[in-house]
Amino acid sequence: MLHETLNSVTEHACRSCGGTRLETFLDLGATPLVDRLLVDGDIDKPELIFPLRVAFCRDCSLAQITETVSPNILFADDYPYYSSFSPALLEHSRENALSLIACRNLGPESLVIELASNDGYLLKNYVEAGVKVLGIDPADGPAAAAERIGVQTRCTFFTRDLAETLRAEGAVADVIHANNVLAHVADTNGFVAGIARLLKEDGVAVIEVPYVVPLIEHCEFDTIYHEHLCYFSVTALDRLFRRHGLYLNEIKPLSIHGGVPSSLCGAQAARGSRREGTACAGNRVGDRYDRLFPQFLCEGRRIEA
Repeated sequence: MLHETLNSVTEHACRSCGGTRLETFLDLGATPLVDRLLVDGDIDKPELIFPLRVAFCRDCSLAQITETVSPNILFADDYPYYSSFSPALLEHSRENALSLIACRNLGPESLVIELASNDGYLLKNYVEAGVKVLGIDPADGPAAAAERIGVQTRCTFFTRDLAETLRAEGAVADVIHANNVLAHVADTNGFVAGIARLLKEDGVAVIEVPYVVPLIEHCEFDTIYHEHLCYFSVTALDRLFRRHGLYLNEIKPLSIHGGVPSSLCGAQAARGSRREGTACAGNRVGDRYDRLFPQFLCEGRRIEA
């Protein structure tokens, strides 16, 4: 037996630009939450279900679901996901960390912050190299696991207010990681503003997000669920970052989550050092999506499970 709940909000404005020209293109009905591993005693109990609709913003090109479930329900209570369970993710994360240590010349005086740091799967590579780290994650279990392996972690949600608090404490980051978390955050602009606040003038943020192009082209409907509020094109990312003084410097498609781009963006110092060739290549990908999606709408086409 499924049970509706009031612990969600239906959004009528874009999560990024605030525009109201949202067009629903996929309705998966009312569905249960993912990562809810029921035990025998729970089988006959009511289960939370929420509407799951995906819309396209005509103003900034962001694809997004229109229902926001309380993050305390999604992430904080007995959150079962531990990143270290995935050998492929561990390998990807280690390669990412070692590459940044080398190209950014990171050392004992550097600081790397990860937002949604989970069980320390990525930051432990910096700790091993003698680089100072700070993890931020709201899930008690993963945060405790990170602490046990020497990854300093604050068990809380990352917000603009927390960024201000950390900045007042003297925290300023050479690198900020935000892997598959930006899409989980209801306050999209507050999250990016917090990143900008914590970055050094020449710092970089490495952000991995769900990429909308393969979602559309390969009909990856199974990657759509309530934790993923947004599905980004390069165009949508660029517009969001620019709003907070950040600029895309590199776009790198990844296959670890079905085609997720790793977006490297710099703070103020990056404004004068944007690599136009890379950015233009990324924009072509975004432009391709922007042409493809309105065409689907105009032709009356739809994505079906």
